[in-house]
Amino acid sequence: MGLHSGIDVPASDSLDAVVVTADKGVIVSRADTLSLNTSFTVSDVLLKSPGLHVGDNGGPAGLKTVSLRGMGSAHTAVYIDGVRVGNVQSGQNDLGMLAVENYSSAVVDYAQNSISFKTARPVFGTSPVAGTVRFSAGSFGTYLPSARMDFRLSDRLAMSANASGIFSKGDFRYGDGQTRNNNDIAQVRAGLDLFGIMPGGEYHFKAYYNGVERGTPGSTSYPSEDRQNDKNAFVQGVLKKNFSQLYTLHVSAKGSYDDIFYSSSWGDSRYGQTEFQLNSAHDFQVREWWKLTFAADAMYDDLKSNMYEASRVTAISAIASSFRTDRLMANVALEYEGAFDRGGLSRNALSPSADLRFTAFEGFDIVAFGRRAYRIPTFNELYYVGYGNPELRPENAWLTDIGVDFHRRVKPGLSLKAKADAFLNLLTDKITSAPTEYDPAIWAPYNIGKVRSTGLDAIFGIEYASGDMKISFDARYSYQSALDMTPDSYTFAQQIPYIARHTVVLNAMCSWKGWTAVPIWHMRSGRTDGSGELPDWNTLDINFSKAFNLSHTGPLTLNISVKNIFDCRYETVSGYPMPGRSMMCGIEYKF
Repeated sequence: MGLHSGIDVPASDSLDAVVVTADKGVIVSRADTLSLNTSFTVSDVLLKSPGLHVGDNGGPAGLKTVSLRGMGSAHTAVYIDGVRVGNVQSGQNDLGMLAVENYSSAVVDYAQNSISFKTARPVFGTSPVAGTVRFSAGSFGTYLPSARMDFRLSDRLAMSANASGIFSKGDFRYGDGQTRNNNDIAQVRAGLDLFGIMPGGEYHFKAYYNGVERGTPGSTSYPSEDRQNDKNAFVQGVLKKNFSQLYTLHVSAKGSYDDIFYSSSWGDSRYGQTEFQLNSAHDFQVREWWKLTFAADAMYDDLKSNMYEASRVTAISAIASSFRTDRLMANVALEYEGAFDRGGLSRNALSPSADLRFTAFEGFDIVAFGRRAYRIPTFNELYYVGYGNPELRPENAWLTDIGVDFHRRVKPGLSLKAKADAFLNLLTDKITSAPTEYDPAIWAPYNIGKVRSTGLDAIFGIEYASGDMKISFDARYSYQSALDMTPDSYTFAQQIPYIARHTVVLNAMCSWKGWTAVPIWHMRSGRTDGSGELPDWNTLDINFSKAFNLSHTGPLTLNISVKNIFDCRYETVSGYPMPGRSMMCGIEYKF
């Protein structure tokens, strides 16, 4: 296939059943693909999944993190085109570094406890050049420019270049007339992608840069004038090559550098992190119904700061076997991970897993998975001066899930889907801060925490299309009982801070002759901050757009987005208020 027509990918909001393949080559039984349409940021996208907790320090400049099913943000891996985004300093990846308009889908993988973003591939018409230009502006003095250019270099090679920015004063009103100050941000992101096709395979090269200067206003109890400057840059390549009917190679490599500079009244600090990755997976299609996969990954991380220095070599190897018949897909795997830090410290673990999907009848599947997961302590937890504890062990977890999956095209133009999952996650050796024996006024991290997370995720969706009309409705509900089971803890048997016991997301879309309306309602209740109950909150967002087909060029789209229409005042993190009602207006031109 040449690149003249692009490389087709399934629509991110399709209701059809999709077989998702993990980066180790085995089938994933439970994954959800989230639509990136009508979203201005990655955190807006992830809020559509009730099983995810998006931590937001409030406002455009606030840190955005994500955790899945009560496991914590350091347990939730983030991938870009199958290559992991690393952060050995704190284990928390800031979602704000990703420009949402450059990705075609976000896949939430419950079995692997990960979120994967896939870069949108270029699609060409008769011209070898295509492009998209966007500009949005709105509340709090916010401006969002972006542009992407696609070039067909040959029938087998295409290039995309993109740039985007976020510029905002960021100050907004909250509470009883107060103003959130020092919340400004100036961010520039740029990327270059090469997509290639070769006999029996394909490859993708990506270079990316993110630079941001922002205020860190602190909490409402302890406001600050501190500043933070981030610079993130990486290059990575992914290659898939089918050498024969028996053997397929997957290989990827990455080099990255992350620089974080804090300017604080307590003193300045800087963290520079360098990372190199080399990942490979080898698929052997032994029989039509049986595949073996061998994987080996190596990573090197080095951190230099004015507080401490540390480095780590990580080695990962795995063997997986996948069985597939007309009605059953079964995968079993065993993974080894070893982390070897400078100074002789090492940590090792074996993680078995099993993943099943059984088709009871057409359109109705029963799914289940179970696996061990663990998290190696971060450099801050081990080595931060005055806080780190080099004796920490990895956090240990067992993840289990069983559910049903219904999907059917009832008649031409009408599709239904429904999913329900019950899950149980047990986390032991959780790293929890506690007073030290030699000085109760000094706290340090210890492996004393335990978490038991049980719950239910349910999804119902309907989609109808006829002529120029397309209508869809998606209802998602999550119940999570994520309890602190740490012995002698003052929060024993209480909900883990900020994890909502009940989450509801209602998402609709109606499109007709270029007009599109997308309302989204979010509700979260049953939250605590560790010292008391937090108020429930709900927000209604709506996006209107109109596409105009311009002759001899391309479509022009105008859109208006209103978030938090009823001006609900709430916090996802105590002391960090979220903005009230806001509006963005934008224009998009494709050619």
